[in-house]
Amino acid sequence: MRPLVLPLVAVAALSLSACASLAPYGPQGSPSGQGFAEQRIESNRYRVTYRGVGAAGPVADRALLRAAELTLEQGYDWFEVTQRWTDGRPDSAGGIRPNVSIGAGSSRYGGFSSSGVGVGVGLNLSGPSPTSTVLEVVLGRGDRPDRPNAYDARGVRDAIRP
Repeated sequence: MRPLVLPLVAVAALSLSACASLAPYGPQGSPSGQGFAEQRIESNRYRVTYRGVGAAGPVADRALLRAAELTLEQGYDWFEVTQRWTDGRPDSAGGIRPNVSIGAGSSRYGGFSSSGVGVGVGLNLSGPSPTSTVLEVVLGRGDRPDRPNAYDARGVRDAIRP
């Protein structure tokens, strides 16, 4: 019976992924740390940032949660996301971005010649990378507008609360 052997790459990836994870929900402890921060732009307009480690989805959810909490703390009922950035790019999905390269070459030495083509696939063994979501939101009272980027603050808070 042959023993089950995991490839070295899989073992390295598993061990590194255990090293970094999304910190418990809360405010940022430092400018480069994980957590939320907000900046008031106008009386009812804020920029909400959430920085974390790992997949963009959970970080984006926590940014929405903080926007909902902030809305309720300020005495409003709903918020509308007017702009959204993920990792500094407008409306990007974040997540995995494969690194693929293709190369070709040829050589001649005396009466001999050779040529080759190579394809490389990048492998990130550094574990989960830092990611951030920034939302610019406008807060409102009363009935939520019927627009796709308008959210009921209580509903978001109750659905996403960690």
